[in-house]
Amino acid sequence: MKKYNSLCAFLFCCSVFAQTTSKSMLVFPDTGQNTSYTNSFGEDNDYTINTPSFTNNGNGTITDNVTGLMWQQADGGEMTIENAVLYCDNLVLASFNDWRLPTKQESMSLLNFDSNNPALNTLYFTNTNAEYWWTATVNYANLNSYWITNAGGGTGPKLKTETISAGGTKRYHPRAVRNVAAPTTIIHFTDNGNGTITDNNTNLMWQKAATTSTYTWEQAIEYAENLNVAGHADWRLPNIKELTTINDETTNAPSVNITFFSGVVAARYWSSTTQFSPGGSSAWFQDFQNFGITSQDLKTVSHNVICVRGTPSVLSVKELKKSDQTSTVSPNPFKSKIILKSATGEEHYELYDSSGKQFFSGINIDQKDFSVLKNGIYFLRIIGLKTSTVKLIKE
Repeated sequence: MKKYNSLCAFLFCCSVFAQTTSKSMLVFPDTGQNTSYTNSFGEDNDYTINTPSFTNNGNGTITDNVTGLMWQQADGGEMTIENAVLYCDNLVLASFNDWRLPTKQESMSLLNFDSNNPALNTLYFTNTNAEYWWTATVNYANLNSYWITNAGGGTGPKLKTETISAGGTKRYHPRAVRNVAAPTTIIHFTDNGNGTITDNNTNLMWQKAATTSTYTWEQAIEYAENLNVAGHADWRLPNIKELTTINDETTNAPSVNITFFSGVVAARYWSSTTQFSPGGSSAWFQDFQNFGITSQDLKTVSHNVICVRGTPSVLSVKELKKSDQTSTVSPNPFKSKIILKSATGEEHYELYDSSGKQFFSGINIDQKDFSVLKNGIYFLRIIGLKTSTVKLIKE
């Protein structure tokens, strides 16, 4: 186990040079945020990417069905980082003895952003009094600090002396993890030569050059939803989990691999994820100036933006903004026909492009051929018992 941990650390430290990474998760899970905080389309709630799913094994362990990792159901309690490493390496649970302390990214994958303190799915994981959870990822700039995830949903490097057992005042706990399947080494990023970068770890595509302007949170969502790069019109503002996946913990200011993300500057970048709280006045950001910590700020403040897009196997766009929809729409993306299944048959439909130009207003929209429309983003307004809006992509 210790040899395995050393190997992971070696691969991680060398990834910035060899462009490789140790892939321990099958795919990266969604944030779990189901609460809507704005009428603007494009917030975290509007996209479902790898919906979180867990299995309680009934033996003190939980299997993450998305990542493929197996987790300790109840964390190990407050202890120093040194004892946390030993605790996980020596743990025997459910007849398994190959437990280890998770990496920062693995620990981040567990967080649920539709809850707070703890930002965990407590239907599966035991709610302890942990304020932070240790990870095995060391802060490259200070070997006396380690990356942690916190009960509020953030992540960042913290001094190991902050925990109670080391003379501090905070409660840092370990939660052990194990691999069900052996990790593989992959080429982390691919430059597609068209202004986009593919992350082979998450299968997400990113802008190579981020914005040079700053935006409020609402403006950032609008910018991303209307972006067209490399012939793709389905760009969006990344959720906070996705944004952390391009952070490079072996460098700083900016804490990204600038060989690929040459346009990313040392600044704060908005995510589409709102901080879970009444009113939702703040949203999460990734601070590429300060090692890549995640924190939150008022949505009225202006920060930088980098956009992301998924692939059909990864990304599922929620068809309707409103949960009390009266119609379903398919296919999305569409080429010519927009097929609707109405619950009442009494809806009125209006189709607009992203500039607000109207292309249809009436009842029988499924009899209309839209093949002459330019490829891009359109909005279908459905007016019935309730009014709702669908974001459609024409290709």
